[in-house]
Amino acid sequence: MSEVKERYQNPTIDETVRLRLYFYNSNNFSDVYQIKEVNIFHLPQGFAQQDIGAKYLIATIPGDQVVNDGTGKYYVDIFTEDGVYTVGYYTDVWTVNYVNDNLGLSEVKNLFQIYPPLWYSSPIPMVYDFNFFFRPSQVRIGSKQYLIIQVNPNVPKGTDLQRYYENLAIVGNIFVTIEQRCGRCLPVEQDLRVIVEKEPVQFREKEFGYYYLDTSLCGFEVGIYDIWFQLDIGDNVFISPRFQLQIYP
Repeated sequence: MSEVKERYQNPTIDETVRLRLYFYNSNNFSDVYQIKEVNIFHLPQGFAQQDIGAKYLIATIPGDQVVNDGTGKYYVDIFTEDGVYTVGYYTDVWTVNYVNDNLGLSEVKNLFQIYPPLWYSSPIPMVYDFNFFFRPSQVRIGSKQYLIIQVNPNVPKGTDLQRYYENLAIVGNIFVTIEQRCGRCLPVEQDLRVIVEKEPVQFREKEFGYYYLDTSLCGFEVGIYDIWFQLDIGDNVFISPRFQLQIYP
């Protein structure tokens, strides 16, 4: 199987795209009674998002092939086979029965796009860098929330080179490391102070990565932490400066 990309990670032809869908009930993740099927439609060029009636069916994924990845969390993987899929916009339509009653089925519609291959040539290797940003930088102990990591290319503006590096940042893997910087009765050995070591972000959305931070887990306590990020692009490894993350009572 090819490398798996998220729907917002600029998938191209002959790649596997993971189409996720989350369900909430009264602000909590909740499983639905049934997902009957997921239909993939190709949308015409220049379609209006509010009116996607002009579409044609590409594939139907039966409900028993939908993966339940945790309470209220579902996904399907599709392979964008050349000749079946082309560059353009698509909608994945999920046919869902929320509860076991007589209300019938509902449709949930989402969008994704398949991009052309990302080719670029240069007489020199990759020589530019990336800027890293994240938020929030202060989290209360016991919180469970996503850290948002943003990666922007540090290259000249308004050029094909800039767009090339932006696309590289979208498809590259992002990893997170968190190390406790200070605290009472804390061993000085570095390996005992590392709470999170090079864990991948859970989700990607264009230049953003999302890492789920659970400060209720063992190892986290009130204090200051160093946090840094790694971006892998081909044979290149870009490591961000050490930022500060505060966990407060």
